[in-house]
Amino acid sequence: MRELVERVDERDRVLGVVDRSEAIKNRWLHRVATTVCRDAKGRILVHRRQKDVSRFPGQYNWLIGGAAEIGESYEEAAARELAEELGVQASVRFAFKFLCRGAISPYWLGVHEATVTEDIAADPSEIAWHGWVTESELQDALQRWIFVPDGVEALKRYLGKPLR
Repeated sequence: MRELVERVDERDRVLGVVDRSEAIKNRWLHRVATTVCRDAKGRILVHRRQKDVSRFPGQYNWLIGGAAEIGESYEEAAARELAEELGVQASVRFAFKFLCRGAISPYWLGVHEATVTEDIAADPSEIAWHGWVTESELQDALQRWIFVPDGVEALKRYLGKPLR
C-alpha cells in the first residue's frame, strides 16, 4: 500500500508529493507528527511496538505518531495518529519541531502533548504492550529496554536535560 507524503525542504516548505518509501530510500525530508501522552497524574505513556511492524519492530517508544498526510498540519496528523493507534480523541498541543537526523532517514518531527483521560484501545497491529511511567521511570527504562533511536533524540530535547 502506498503512503503519500509531502516532500519538504530544510525550512519545512513543501516541494511536492512522493511515496513515503521513496522519501526514506532517497533520504528526502518529509513530516512526521508525534504526541507525548500523559495521564491525569502526569505520567508518560510508553509502548512496545509489535515484532512484525516494518520500522523498529519490538522496540519501545514514548511517542505515538506517524507521517503527516498530504495537506495535513502537524497537529491534525498528531490527533489522527492518536485515534488510529490508541483509539482516543484528545486535544493535542504543539510543543516543538526539529529536523530529526532519523535512524532510517531524516525528517521534520513535530512533537505534541496531550492528556489522555479515556481508556486506551491500542491498535494490536501496531502496539504489543503499553503502560504509564513517571519521567524518572522512563529514564530508568532507557537503560533496560531498546528504544526507537529517534524517540531517544526527541526525549533529550523534550526534557531539556541530559538523559541518565
